[in-house]
Amino acid sequence: MAKIEPVLYGDRKVYTVSAFNRGVARFLGRLPVVWVEGEVQELRRNAAWATVFLTLKDPKTGATLKVTIARTTFDRLELELAEGETVHAAGRAELYELKGELGLRASTLERMGLGGHLVALERLKRELAAEGLFAPERKRRIPLVPRAVGILTGADAAARGDFVTTMGRRFPATKAVVCETRVQGRGAPEAIVAGLRALAAHPEVDVVVLTRGGGSFEDLLPFSAELVVRAVAACPVPVVSAVGHEQDTPLCDLAADARAATPTAAAALVVPDEQELRATLETCQQRLGVSIRTL
Repeated sequence: MAKIEPVLYGDRKVYTVSAFNRGVARFLGRLPVVWVEGEVQELRRNAAWATVFLTLKDPKTGATLKVTIARTTFDRLELELAEGETVHAAGRAELYELKGELGLRASTLERMGLGGHLVALERLKRELAAEGLFAPERKRRIPLVPRAVGILTGADAAARGDFVTTMGRRFPATKAVVCETRVQGRGAPEAIVAGLRALAAHPEVDVVVLTRGGGSFEDLLPFSAELVVRAVAACPVPVVSAVGHEQDTPLCDLAADARAATPTAAAALVVPDEQELRATLETCQQRLGVSIRTL
């Protein structure tokens, strides 16, 4: 990355417009993901475009913010947005360097009006907590060396691939038993429960991992459904939840025996590193030999 250098006029450092904009763009690129609320204005999309464009407006002040989102991402959200509708957009600030225009590169959009879902989830959370489903003392330890790991996933090749690759690299002897099922939309809770039970019934599966990539609040709702949470709590083998992103907390996270932020982290949680385990065993063997000789 080229260094941004000013032009010196005596003791004065002067930046060109391009250099200034480039510096601001780089600074904005280091900022974290934020959520922004506003009314949808000027929604523009076309099947031939790779990007969907819209403007968010603050109805109180009239302030506006240009937003872009990948068309494939927008289409996957299946949002039929109307002008004036209030949404939440998650993304990173960016600067269009040529014109010096500030905008938001969104990774997801969510409709407002989810208050009813939030209230219902909070009520269910309190009820299940009162029953003890989330109690720390009921959490089970993950087996040190499971014979097989059950992986419940949707059609998310990246998440499944990351998990299986990491697990195979760390401990090749452990088998991966994959169950692909519906993880969002109508019928997803029932499909998740059926998949969980099928994996738990496998004679060699010693731990089950629930994994899916990130998504909107609505996308992740099946993992907070009461029947899913109860099935996780009642599963005869330990369950690890790796659902959504780190900031997401579906109720299955609370009922699971352990939680991982990513599929890769989940793989590191359920199987040991073979080389590290061998080194530990060799050290223990040496210490045991020394102890025996000193008896």
